[in-house]
Amino acid sequence: MVKAARSVPWLDEGEEFPPVSNAWGHNNPAPGLLAAGGALNVRTLVKAYSQGIFPWFSEGQPILWWSPEPRMVLKAQDFKLHRSLRKSLKHFITNPRCEIRFDSAFEAVINACAYKPREGQPGTWIVPDMVKAYNNLHQDGHAHSVETWVDDELVGGLYCVNLGGMVFGESMFAHQTDASKIALSALVAFCRAKNITLIDCQQNTRHLASLGAAEISREDFISHIQTSANQPEPAWRFEPIYWNEVLTRQTQTQQ
Repeated sequence: MVKAARSVPWLDEGEEFPPVSNAWGHNNPAPGLLAAGGALNVRTLVKAYSQGIFPWFSEGQPILWWSPEPRMVLKAQDFKLHRSLRKSLKHFITNPRCEIRFDSAFEAVINACAYKPREGQPGTWIVPDMVKAYNNLHQDGHAHSVETWVDDELVGGLYCVNLGGMVFGESMFAHQTDASKIALSALVAFCRAKNITLIDCQQNTRHLASLGAAEISREDFISHIQTSANQPEPAWRFEPIYWNEVLTRQTQTQQ
């Protein structure tokens, strides 16, 4: 028998989040849901991420806050560079028309993520209020974009949140084959070069699992945040030498 769901706490602006252990479990209709309401300002978002909480809601809904159990993460050392992606990446690296850039077009990246059609999804959770909130977070130095450029045209990328030595992946898009995967490869290379060991992926998807992401307990995830978030934040710039951190590691999958 499925138990009746508990009511969701409503947060006033500035109110503290409830303990993440209060999030709905798998016997409830929305596992991981923690609270509703509050605000999407920089202070609240930083506080949320530092506690393993993130916002996710659709147009017409209130702000919804989540902390799933378990949590999907990509350990940088476990990133799977399959044969086809390795081939695309080597072509990208050696082509002078191609370039990785960080933070040169954050707003364009998040807008592309918001409006890119996705299989099985009728709409987007990156609603205008979220776009505005993460642009503000970017301007405050806590949100970053990794961009794939060809002939000075933005063809793919992703955006993420960074607190100290912790990176929280948000969304990605591609206008060309493998453009978003190359951006993710660049983020992994950067993380390895900066000794950032874990990238939060939030939700379990087949695509992320194919690239090496796996689930860990919420307790372990939050423990990692507490250890990492107070470390100095890296300078967000990409150096070509970082590619060696992806291409030469023996842990990569050669499929």
